[in-house]
Amino acid sequence: MTDQVVDTSGPAGAAGTEEPSGAVPPQFFGRERELKELRADIERAGLDTLAGRGSARARVLLIAGRPGSGRSALAAELARRLAGSASVPGSASSSGPGSGPASGAALPGDYPDGVLRVGLTDPDGHRVPTERTARDILNLLGVTGPPGADEDELSEMVREALAVRRVLLLLDDAVDAGQVDPLMPDNPDCLVVATATGPLTGIPGVRPCTIGGLDAGSAVQLLGRIIGQVRITVDPRTAETLAEECGGQPAALVLVGGWLAAHPHASVADVTKQMHELPDDVEQPTGARPLARAFRLVHESLPQTAARILRLLALAPAGLADAHTASALAGCSVSAAQSTLDDFVGLGLLRTNGAALPQYEVPGCLAPMLRALLEDRDRPAEIELARARMLERTVRQLQSCRAVTDPEDSPSQRKLAGLPRSLRFAHAESAAAWLRMRQPALMASARIAVENGELDTLARRLVAALVRALAVHRGTDEAAPELYGLHQLVLDVAERRDLPREKAAALLNLADLDAGTGRTQEALTRYRAALDAGREAKDLYATGRAMESVGGAYAELGDFHRASDWYGRALAQRLTQGERADEARLYGRLGAVHTYAGRYGEALRNWRAAAAGYRRLGDLPAQARALSEAARVQEYAGRPQESLHTCREAVELARQAQDVRLQAALQLRLADTLDRLGDPAAARLHRGAADRLLGEEGSAYEIRSASTES
Repeated sequence: MTDQVVDTSGPAGAAGTEEPSGAVPPQFFGRERELKELRADIERAGLDTLAGRGSARARVLLIAGRPGSGRSALAAELARRLAGSASVPGSASSSGPGSGPASGAALPGDYPDGVLRVGLTDPDGHRVPTERTARDILNLLGVTGPPGADEDELSEMVREALAVRRVLLLLDDAVDAGQVDPLMPDNPDCLVVATATGPLTGIPGVRPCTIGGLDAGSAVQLLGRIIGQVRITVDPRTAETLAEECGGQPAALVLVGGWLAAHPHASVADVTKQMHELPDDVEQPTGARPLARAFRLVHESLPQTAARILRLLALAPAGLADAHTASALAGCSVSAAQSTLDDFVGLGLLRTNGAALPQYEVPGCLAPMLRALLEDRDRPAEIELARARMLERTVRQLQSCRAVTDPEDSPSQRKLAGLPRSLRFAHAESAAAWLRMRQPALMASARIAVENGELDTLARRLVAALVRALAVHRGTDEAAPELYGLHQLVLDVAERRDLPREKAAALLNLADLDAGTGRTQEALTRYRAALDAGREAKDLYATGRAMESVGGAYAELGDFHRASDWYGRALAQRLTQGERADEARLYGRLGAVHTYAGRYGEALRNWRAAAAGYRRLGDLPAQARALSEAARVQEYAGRPQESLHTCREAVELARQAQDVRLQAALQLRLADTLDRLGDPAAARLHRGAADRLLGEEGSAYEIRSASTES
């Protein structure tokens, strides 16, 4: 964050964006009475205490005020003083260590586990679902919520995580109590500070600290910080009049101060007169009019091109933009867009993180006015074209982000070389850093594109590119929660556009993630739906994959009869297509479920068929594993001599394949069989051979069943 004078209110930035290391916090003016009242409210006896009960939940402090009144800045300042740190990030983050308390701050240690800040309202005015807010808080705590988890499960995880911590939870721009209550820690050592426009009825014991404009002295101080004290000193009375015209609202003062700073030859009296002469929008509440007039003053002073770029920033996903976003929206060069965005920061129209890869945020209090101006002054066709350009640019950036990880001579790298230099990444590390910084905006972009419904082709390309980029840079396991949401978006588009092939693919991906988190019944339902969609699309791969997965789900549920039936259906399809690797794998799966069901004859036939299939493929390690499983079945069936012979075959194949670890594991299995046959001397020889192959690691190695091979 740059040395902004004050937070211009509105919701906090998207969770996951962070303030750069060593950033200087904005200077805070006034509100000492409110801060004192809030501090006192923490110590005030709650309803539980008055009733003679110990408090079971965290205390909630509410700061109520209009957007632009500085409620977010006040909450951040309170958190900074209570946490005893030099700054509280302007977006979801933990307060940084090593910072000393400001004047009047509490001693460090009041909330030793930090300050967590999340926004509860999107820049478009829609409330953030509790599921997303809870996941953001968990991410800040270093806890990964399972993909596909619902609101109740994630909220419970938040409460469990906060039950053993002392944190200050700052919930910015709450719409109602329904957003706050599910996130409240069941821990009286935590503190919740919420900001909202009005009271949060439904949460007991909350007394709102309602704020209006700054007092005249603090408002003039704020102006002086922006434009320099000299211009205030020469005409202090007019400066006070200007503060009155702004209603004492910090956001309005920042805008007017930014305009004066950009016009060094203009006097405070000049801008005061202009502000006074600007007509009020009678449809707006009286308290919102000063900010609206200040915004109009700045907007109308902008050159036409800059004014258009500003309006188009209303389309920036999650209210977050970079130079590429602005360039694509306006159809101008990246360098011109970067310069314009920096000018907007100076005018107080945007905030920036000040990092090496700068990202700009539209203050929440200005977002509604930007949207209204865009709809009023720009034609719908132009708006849709700008949105399409932004999505297309994002797709190309994501493709570049993924391609940079490919080998130098790959087709994707050759294609990457043909892109403009501004779209290319120097190396994989820079691409990963960009993806990490832009992820909140990218996820929001995907959601908005799908919800819009007018650019479904671009939306599908965007989601596909984002899935690939996340998978290659973060891995499918780490990125599973985000991938789950993206696959759900693909499913939404496929159902809306009646695209059965894409519907089948999305359902399979979602079901796999459900199965991976133990929701086997939900996965089974989705696998069956994917089978129907695959049949409708006449997609043999999807139908075969779905049948095999249905079998796997039944096997996980312990219904081995149905599992073998579905594996058999999948195998029959693979046999007609001549897909030998899939045939061998399915024979192995059938062998496994028949083994679990105690049908040893069927199990042995299938394991031998799997081994024969791997032999034809020339896959010696897989053939050895299949024979090893066949030997296990023979032992279960009471045929130890046959088991011994088959296990020796497997050992020889592993030796031929030069797979030392597999050979050692099979030697150990052979030793166990010999022990059961009453030949301990031979068993010791084979265990010694395994020890020589692997040393101490040998006894810890286990054979991976061929039934689990993918």
